[in-house]
Amino acid sequence: MRLLLVEDDPDLGEALVANLARDGFAVDLVADCASAEAALASNSYALVLLDLGLPDGDGLDIVRRLRRRRSSVPVIVLTARDAIEDRVTGLEAGADDYLVKPFAHAELVARIRAVLRRPGRDLGAAIEVGRLVLEPATGDVSVGGRPLLLPRRERMLLEILMRRAGRVVTRRVLEEALWDQEKEIESNTLESHVSRLRKRLLEAGAGVQIRTIRGVGYMLEAE
Repeated sequence: MRLLLVEDDPDLGEALVANLARDGFAVDLVADCASAEAALASNSYALVLLDLGLPDGDGLDIVRRLRRRRSSVPVIVLTARDAIEDRVTGLEAGADDYLVKPFAHAELVARIRAVLRRPGRDLGAAIEVGRLVLEPATGDVSVGGRPLLLPRRERMLLEILMRRAGRVVTRRVLEEALWDQEKEIESNTLESHVSRLRKRLLEAGAGVQIRTIRGVGYMLEAE
């Protein structure tokens, strides 16, 4: 599940990215309104975490533009503005939730999952392929009702493939979703993750296979 974090404090931004990664989220970090608009125009995000006091404008302007475009991507505001009037303004602008800094990381994760579980958010619906069931809101994976524990990136890889079951997912899409856009990865890194995931699924009797589409990417199918 990929998130966009708009935060101009580099230390806080990097800490949030690292902590959210441990909870199974891939996070793109940008530091201003212009970069946020560019990221939203070129990528699909499950949710946006948005600071308000940005170097080139007010973060709420991003929310207002999203809603004018009828975008339903959920937005959680992260800000030091703690007055009731500020919270009301943020929610009326179209934000889905409002969290005042400083906050506990556990509360942030709980709020992210709560927003994604709200009615109308298809990201909260269970995904089933073969005997596999994945709950996006919690990250839980099971096979025939039995939990299947996976390392973070393998779980992320599985979710992407399950959401597009029966369709080819390109290498580029997978690499951009699993690793930071700026990070260079070895040419065989994706293959290694796919190989390990295949082995776990086979051992668990998941009833699915990951097909390699040579020169293009991968496709998950029910057996």
